[in-house]
Amino acid sequence: MKIGHRGACAYAPENTLASFAKALELGVDMIELDIFCCRSGELVVIHDESVDRTTNGKGLVVEMDYDTLCQFDAGGGEKIPLLSEVFDLAERRVKINIEIKGKSVAAPLVALIDKYVRGKGWSYDDFLVSSFDHSQLQDVRRINGQLRIGANIDSCDTNYGYLLEGQALYSIHPSIDMVDRLFVEDAHHKGLKVFVWTVVEAEDIERLKEFGVDGMFLNHPDRLE
Repeated sequence: MKIGHRGACAYAPENTLASFAKALELGVDMIELDIFCCRSGELVVIHDESVDRTTNGKGLVVEMDYDTLCQFDAGGGEKIPLLSEVFDLAERRVKINIEIKGKSVAAPLVALIDKYVRGKGWSYDDFLVSSFDHSQLQDVRRINGQLRIGANIDSCDTNYGYLLEGQALYSIHPSIDMVDRLFVEDAHHKGLKVFVWTVVEAEDIERLKEFGVDGMFLNHPDRLE
């Protein structure tokens, strides 16, 4: 599976509508994005807890209303998008991997997904919710057991079975340096998909193909044939 990391962030500003549109143009199967809940309650698409790195503004996302956040330039004249705007852009053409970054996101996220499933013809299978904060994944499962969830991991440890307890994980998302053939075989034996981040070099793409991974997060989605 070809997964556009923050859209197609090698070609357009990360986590912007331009980046997601480019990922769609490049034929991704899934787009990956990051979300926080801002002070006024909207779910906004941004990777960092502050706007400093990716926009011309300064400050913490959770301390600002969306009316303020949307005034910042996120690169090339793009603004910080609402999660709903990304859904509307995608129009069910691809799956969407939503990585929870901030706190207290599970409830509003599930509510928004429910709105698109019940009112706009989407399916729960169109979404994959992931996080390094595995307690947030537990919250998502408690609210809606139909959503697919994926655990992000970044330590060199194949003994991640504890994450499966009570969570019904769909996928595991290891960093590229963790992955070898044994890791993939072990995950598949546990019934998990393996989506690897972040893959850049052609030789890594070929190696991961040989290992049988199920998907790769790519800044350059066109590098995966």
